[in-house]
Amino acid sequence: MTDQKKVNVAVVGATGAVGNQMIACLEERNFPVGTLRLLASSRSAGKRLGYRGEMLPVEELRADAFEGMHIALFSAGGRVSARFAPQAAERGCVVVDNSSAWRMDPEVPLVVPEVNAHAIAGYTKRGIIANPNCSTIQMVVALNPIYRRYGIRRIVVATYQAVSGTGKRAIEELSGQTRAVLDGAGAACSVYPHPIAFNCLPHIDVFLDNGYTKEEMKMVNETRKILEDDTLAVSATTVRVPVFYGHSEAVNVETRRHAIAAEVRELLRQAPGVKVVDDPAANRYPLATDAQGQDLTLVGRIRQDESIADGINLWVVADNIRKGAATNTVQIAEVLTEKYL
Repeated sequence: MTDQKKVNVAVVGATGAVGNQMIACLEERNFPVGTLRLLASSRSAGKRLGYRGEMLPVEELRADAFEGMHIALFSAGGRVSARFAPQAAERGCVVVDNSSAWRMDPEVPLVVPEVNAHAIAGYTKRGIIANPNCSTIQMVVALNPIYRRYGIRRIVVATYQAVSGTGKRAIEELSGQTRAVLDGAGAACSVYPHPIAFNCLPHIDVFLDNGYTKEEMKMVNETRKILEDDTLAVSATTVRVPVFYGHSEAVNVETRRHAIAAEVRELLRQAPGVKVVDDPAANRYPLATDAQGQDLTLVGRIRQDESIADGINLWVVADNIRKGAATNTVQIAEVLTEKYL
């Protein structure tokens, strides 16, 4: 990225967990920010957040706040994005949106840069680029090399998702419930319908008429869109677990051409954005604690599925706040700046 090209950036939802991480990623990755504008609700206006040694004020989110901005990184929820993303685009500001509001819009690119960076070119239709669901991002980063080399007929995935994917209140609920249970008290629930401490909830987002949750169907539909393959069969079960940060996934793929586990392992070692951690004899495999603070997707437990002729099993782990949200958003902005602005 050239030092000469300066980009004015707005971060919407700057005071949230993902917004905070977006600001950190811009600094860590040396994004060529000219002016950085931090936007949030009226309740947060006036707060100050650190960036490159300065404390910048948080401004109230209004349509006119996008005047003079080149890129806006949104992480403030679907309703906010549905309302304000078009208003930002009307002012010539390209939106990279982290909510689900625009992901399945046929005129909005849904992008994971290691997988389909070419799709960013389609941003001109609406002035908006969508960031996929966190669990989808890490899965397609791991599966894309396999898909390109062998083809994939079917994916079956079970996720083990950290509470930080729900937000700060969920982190506080897990912490509070854990202390309460250890102290012999009851675990009060406000974020989730059941206690999350010492528990697993096979329920993320709302249930749909087909019996799947909205989170599960996001993985189905987003994977097909990103890989540009509507024939791809995907079955997902998403589970919330008592982990603060880091999503884990058990992924089974049926390939179109025979794949050998050892070859898949070497293929993934060369894949962008992937780190292979796969030495079971030494008890080395991806852990949620290992993924924290990393932007790489960790892959291990790579082995043949002995129940079918052409199957591979993987264990996939990533930091859901970084690669699953903030980092992927900033990576999209980097490609956008380098190639299109």
